[in-house]
Amino acid sequence: MSPRRVTMALVAATIAGLLGGGTAGADEDTGRFDRPHDGFMPPRTTLRPSDPADAGLDPDRIEALVDAAASYTETPAGATHPLYSGMTVLAAHDGRVVAEDAAGWALRFADGAGAELPRDEWVPAADDTIYDLASVSKLFTTIVVMQQVEAGRVDLGAPVVEYLPAFAANGKSEITVEQLLTHTSGLVSWLPLWSRWPTPEARLEAVMNTTPANPPGTTYLYSDLNMITAGMIAEAVTGEPLDTLVAEGITEPLGMTDTGYNPPAEKLDRIAATEFQAAPPRGIVRGEVHDENAWSLNGVAGHAGLFGTAQDLARLAQAILNGGAYGGERILQPESVEALITDVNTEFPGNAHGMGFELNQRWLMAALTAPKTAGHTGFTGTSMVIDPQSRSFVILLTNRVHPSRNWGTINPARRAVAHQLAYALAVDPRAGDDAWRAHEADATTSTLSLPVELSGSSTLLFDLFVDTEATDRLTLERSTDGGATWTPVPFTARAGDDQVAAADGVISSYQGRQWWTVRAGLPGDGATILRWRYVTDALYQGRGVYVDDVKVRTRGKPVFDGERHPDRFVADGWVRSGR
Repeated sequence: MSPRRVTMALVAATIAGLLGGGTAGADEDTGRFDRPHDGFMPPRTTLRPSDPADAGLDPDRIEALVDAAASYTETPAGATHPLYSGMTVLAAHDGRVVAEDAAGWALRFADGAGAELPRDEWVPAADDTIYDLASVSKLFTTIVVMQQVEAGRVDLGAPVVEYLPAFAANGKSEITVEQLLTHTSGLVSWLPLWSRWPTPEARLEAVMNTTPANPPGTTYLYSDLNMITAGMIAEAVTGEPLDTLVAEGITEPLGMTDTGYNPPAEKLDRIAATEFQAAPPRGIVRGEVHDENAWSLNGVAGHAGLFGTAQDLARLAQAILNGGAYGGERILQPESVEALITDVNTEFPGNAHGMGFELNQRWLMAALTAPKTAGHTGFTGTSMVIDPQSRSFVILLTNRVHPSRNWGTINPARRAVAHQLAYALAVDPRAGDDAWRAHEADATTSTLSLPVELSGSSTLLFDLFVDTEATDRLTLERSTDGGATWTPVPFTARAGDDQVAAADGVISSYQGRQWWTVRAGLPGDGATILRWRYVTDALYQGRGVYVDDVKVRTRGKPVFDGERHPDRFVADGWVRSGR
């Protein structure tokens, strides 16, 4: 068994000092998923430990979050290895750290085939384990560039050649700084800099000389070269190396004491090992950046190279929620943070992106997904998801490439922790103590049926909450032949000034995290079965579907009240839920 200690934040005495205790900025909407916030948290908000229930969250869901993250450090029955060797997870809501946990091993394996070190040489993962952040480093590069925008040294709309004249080679003179940060520059994804060019200088020159794969602004293509170039811009306009800019502009002001490039030798015992590399012949990599190109650039590059802890990244995540400030220090103005979390890639559906941050990605963010939910992943097994609307974030750091990058993706673990954090937040019933909630499983159909007797033109009224993947669909339908055949029921949903007209009786996708009041006409007489049918596909979920306060009226007179007669419903996969 892996060593594990669930350190729910209330009993973790060291957290308050490490994170910097302070005001949480709580209000009556704490713990609510169905009351999304618009705007940033107060800049004075600092993280403090809290029991999940005191933060308005479901403690069982937070425990499930912790259990899910830890479970992947165990080898499943019939498998030969775990999904990842070790992990640290940290979740917070409304300025409160509600869970922090470590499980598995920072160091366990001796070679790429999975041979284990002697048992007494294994190093357990801990809350303060330092991980190779891999591409999460790109966020730091982006922030440094945005700081230069604020200082007037860089214009996002300006061509890169204005700052790096050599970049004009091979048709790149029209590429802008913004296109680098949103991965729409047209640059190729990757070059083997470490193996094809002999020196750091030659490798950077190769980036300057590369030929684009696509015209700028025509394609989304995630590229390390974009962020290497962005880092070079920051260095060029300031005259300072990137590691100094990150330290002075981000990690030092935020008190991120364990985050930086090329970690010192005295921290080696806290650093998670990564891959066994035969080419280049590095053996088990520990304490040096895993990414070969960043390693060949002396460990400092715009796309990778940073090491850090979950506790440090929590400070950065809260600074984003605060609009760029934390602990009395401001690293960005709110307008710049808004640029990080606002999609500018609308021409490339499915690839929503602000400056540096990936946005609105179900494959990573699961039920926390929304247009401004921001995050990033790292190849070594790291990720961060920040949800401004619920004022929540979850950080999962693993060494999934230890000892081999071929052991598989950790996306299921990333989604699991985001899913449980979202479900720990409440969707409050609109009437009474509970509402009907559909299942939360993939590839499943659930139905909520209601037999009624109609006499003349009738109206169906109910409250509806929908937050799903676009391909997970709720259909309102009716049968007049005892359930042999079904036809869709068109309806109109309203919430304030917003309106949705579902002529086909179908609704899905992100619907603003709000309750809707639904009205549907029911022409005809006789026995009728109304049915809400929710169907999910094989991957990804949202926060789910709720139906409440169902009423049927005929010529304005009530003939059915779902709050008085919940026993009349026939539920298959739906349950009564108070949150």
